[in-house]
Amino acid sequence: MALTGGCACGAIRYRIDGPAYDTGWCHCRLCQKSSGAPAMAFTTCALKDFLIEQGSIATVKLVDYGERGFCAACGTSLTIHVDYQKDEIDVACASLDDPEAVVPEFHIFHDQKIGWVKLADGLPTYDGFGVDARGLMPGDRPA
Repeated sequence: MALTGGCACGAIRYRIDGPAYDTGWCHCRLCQKSSGAPAMAFTTCALKDFLIEQGSIATVKLVDYGERGFCAACGTSLTIHVDYQKDEIDVACASLDDPEAVVPEFHIFHDQKIGWVKLADGLPTYDGFGVDARGLMPGDRPA
């Protein structure tokens, strides 16, 4: 069964036709600033499985190794697509119609977590991207 989702105003609708995997929380400052939240939960899917059914995702390149996708009308954060994972895309879990269809399994950029955030879920934490991030080889991890 495909996962579906979209932005807050309804201008953008998308579908994920394949499996979602590597679901986790990101505590990096860029996720914090772009969402206005202390962390963002993302799930990954194959780029070929991520289909825009309505509207068009706007993008912004805030780092030299990737871009963030969002709705230009309402500002909803939707995706992150990075150069070192060209065939995959990260999708914001909260933008899914059923965000409970995916479950976070880890926290990344724990070293940038806001101090007043207290993690109590028992999930593994990683400074930076984490040891098991797909598409990353030792030494290839952006700062």
